[in-house]
Amino acid sequence: MNELILVNPSLEYAHEIMAYRQEFLDCGSSMDGCGALRRCDSAEAFVESAESDRHPETVRPGRVVATQLLCVRTSDRKVVGMIQIRHYFNDFLEKYGGHIGYSVRPSERRKGYAKAQLELALPICRKLGLTKVLITCDHDNIGSEKTILANGGVYESTVYCASEDISLKRYWIDL
Repeated sequence: MNELILVNPSLEYAHEIMAYRQEFLDCGSSMDGCGALRRCDSAEAFVESAESDRHPETVRPGRVVATQLLCVRTSDRKVVGMIQIRHYFNDFLEKYGGHIGYSVRPSERRKGYAKAQLELALPICRKLGLTKVLITCDHDNIGSEKTILANGGVYESTVYCASEDISLKRYWIDL
C-alpha cells in the first residue's frame, strides 16, 4: 500500500482540500471527521477553522477543542482522508460522536486507508493524554465497523440519535 501521513491542514493542500470537499458534495456523502469543511467555501476558511478549533480560547461556540488532520498519500500528495480528534466531550459527543471522526475520499475507498489513518491517529490521542477513545459509526456502516475493530475497538452499545434519525454503534479503543 502507498505510504500515508497525517498532516495539519495548510494552504499547501488548498487544491486537494477543495477537490476532497467537492467529491463528497457530488456524491452526497457525509463528511465525517472533516470539521467545518462542508460549510467552508474556500481552503483558506477551512484551514482557519481547523486552526481555531485547536485552541480553547478560539474554538467555535458549542464545539470542543479538536485536532483536524489530513491523510495524505505520499506518492502523489493526494488527500485520501480526513480525521478529527476531539480532545474531550460535550454532551452530544459523549453519547453520539465520540473522540474521533474520519472519512475517506469516495474515489479512494476500499483500499485500507480508513484503517491506516485511524492507526496513525491513535498515538496522537495518547500524546493528548487520552487513555481510551470512543468511536461511533452508523449501525449499517460495515466498512467503518471493520476499521474500528481492526484497530482494537470493543463494542459497547448501540444508541439512537433522534436528531439524525440514525442508530449508532459505540466502540472503545484502549490506548
